[in-house]
Amino acid sequence: MSRPTEPVPTPFVVTDIAAGRTVAPIWVNELGGVTFAIGGGSEYVKVTPPQSAHGLAAEVCRLGWAATYLRVPRVLGAGDGWIHTAGLPGSSAIDPRWMDDPRTAARAIGAGLALMHETLPVGDCPFGPPTWVTDQPDVDRLVVCHGDACAPNTLIDDDGRCCGHVDLGDLGVADRWADLAVAQWSLEYNYGGDWRDEFFDAYGVAPDQDRMDHYLRLWEDGD
Repeated sequence: MSRPTEPVPTPFVVTDIAAGRTVAPIWVNELGGVTFAIGGGSEYVKVTPPQSAHGLAAEVCRLGWAATYLRVPRVLGAGDGWIHTAGLPGSSAIDPRWMDDPRTAARAIGAGLALMHETLPVGDCPFGPPTWVTDQPDVDRLVVCHGDACAPNTLIDDDGRCCGHVDLGDLGVADRWADLAVAQWSLEYNYGGDWRDEFFDAYGVAPDQDRMDHYLRLWEDGD
């Protein structure tokens, strides 16, 4: 997922939802999906090509379930290949402010994942493991994983604390190290440098390199 570097056409469904408000493409993913901010970020519309539309249907279900327990986007509408959600306070962990302060961002991401893993009830979760988690030997602790715990999917408030999570289309029950592996990889990818100490201290666990290596292999194979 990255910010668009070239002009992006606005689909009719986005124009209709915007109803005259400003529209700006803010994210493009590797599957060709685009997220548009409406009205400066008060609402968002994510659209995706037909071959990956099933992922948005999965996200609608997961957002509806997770919203009972955790701060995630509220679904305002959905259709074939699109989802319309309300905005949340805060900014992405790769907003320029946090790119200039990776230490604070790493701590917010770690604390945010800890909150998610402690809050979402495994026993009540109707979703299996993220699609890429195909092998879970020697499980440390089952939690409801984000499924795509990269830095951009954590929102941070003005005080440097996690205030929400987005992009939950692969949420499901798995070993917590599936999320932790992806998150710590993303720290280096997005910020450069080594922010693992801040991340794991905020999460509250010592890094387990063997488990992380295992889940990163699955992540790379899944991509």
